[in-house]
Amino acid sequence: QVQLVESGGGLVQPGGSLRLSCAASGSIFSISVMGWYRQAPGKQRELVAQISGGDNTNYADSVKGRFTISRDNAQNTMYLQMNSLNPEDTAVYYCNARRLEPFIVDYWGKGTLVTVSS
Repeated sequence: QVQLVESGGGLVQPGGSLRLSCAASGSIFSISVMGWYRQAPGKQRELVAQISGGDNTNYADSVKGRFTISRDNAQNTMYLQMNSLNPEDTAVYYCNARRLEPFIVDYWGKGTLVTVSS
């Protein structure tokens, strides 16, 4: 089992920045991919960014150039630096950890709310 706890959400004005953190514990050795997803009111959950072995990253087109995913393996923590936020970024942001072997298992945090509003 893997436990994930997000933090860092809150209210920010358009154009502002936030940094989300995801602290992982448990069977972390089994995790191959970690990522951030978000779900806005009335919409499906969508991938924001992922990071995998060798620190390979990929981003949703809507956040490229504005968001940066990173991790500190020593602290078992993943981050999402969000810059130039706009109201369309308002959502609950979820931390995800994915195990690939022997079969795919997804672990989720409870989410942290990010509200972009003036």
